[in-house]
Amino acid sequence: MATVTVDVNGRPYSVGCADGQEERVRILAKEFDAHVRSVAEDVGQVGDLKLFLMASLLLADQLHEARMAAQNGEPVPAPPALHPASPDGVAEALNAVAARIEKIVQGI
Repeated sequence: MATVTVDVNGRPYSVGCADGQEERVRILAKEFDAHVRSVAEDVGQVGDLKLFLMASLLLADQLHEARMAAQNGEPVPAPPALHPASPDGVAEALNAVAARIEKIVQGI
């Protein structure tokens, strides 16, 4: 098992992963970091745990919407910009990222 150090919201975290998956973990962590920072821009620095929870909930919402679209045979929309102007835009951006994560997971 490999260990990767990633930065999220300006702090380092050590993450274990399967050998050979280090770069993938870095890429996913970088995307998650962008979303955490986007949430922090909207709500302020309320602590890492709350920011991570909020970003995770938004990603879970996006994943749920993508799954529902897939079940209904609808196309999954492309992800919007990471720093949208409105809170609805943040949810849309995070939803799109969750859909990409789901596609990655299905490819494993």
